[in-house]
Amino acid sequence: MNNEAATLISLKETMKRVDHKLQALEAQFKELDFTKDNLTQKFEHHSKMLVSQAAQDELWTAVLALKFTSMELNIIYSYVVEVLICLHTHVLEKLPDLVRSLPTLASVLRRKVKNKRIRVVWESVLEECGLQERDSTALCTFFIAHGNKAEHYSAKVRQMYIRDVTFMITNMVKNQALQNALLMAVQLIEKGKAVTAPGEQKSSLKELMPIVKN
Repeated sequence: MNNEAATLISLKETMKRVDHKLQALEAQFKELDFTKDNLTQKFEHHSKMLVSQAAQDELWTAVLALKFTSMELNIIYSYVVEVLICLHTHVLEKLPDLVRSLPTLASVLRRKVKNKRIRVVWESVLEECGLQERDSTALCTFFIAHGNKAEHYSAKVRQMYIRDVTFMITNMVKNQALQNALLMAVQLIEKGKAVTAPGEQKSSLKELMPIVKN
């Protein structure tokens, strides 16, 4: 009987040790799962960043490689700048208390990263205009690349030079993201969604220019 009791006690102790080992293994597996998930998230984030950077590099290459004549570039620039002015104006209309702190479109783009209220309004304005974030990125890239040498043409002057700007963009702009953004810009202006009075437009152009610096 004593032997049986000793055996039972030994068995219980063995079971306890096994149980402890199983618990330790379970904790290790949980830690490994957590590490795996963490590494997977980091990898996915890094992959997205690489894809985004590659797309941005491709966009810049496409913008700088455009073969427009000076007149054609001025016409495209005019549509782009009017849309950017439109976006900035609509943001200020929705955030009247922040007019002084958001003097340029660049200040909107910079502050929306950390300011949820500005970000929500910005996304709302883009949606109302039928644009997406990638469209605004493409338009801003075009503006930064060519804004220092291009000249703004009024709608009447544009019509005198080129009748079908859509056809010109489709034929000459091969990068799909840039092409789509420019076509959307033309569509917005032609549909009258980005109308600005002549006096206001001249003032807005001056305010938009610091987009590179701010």
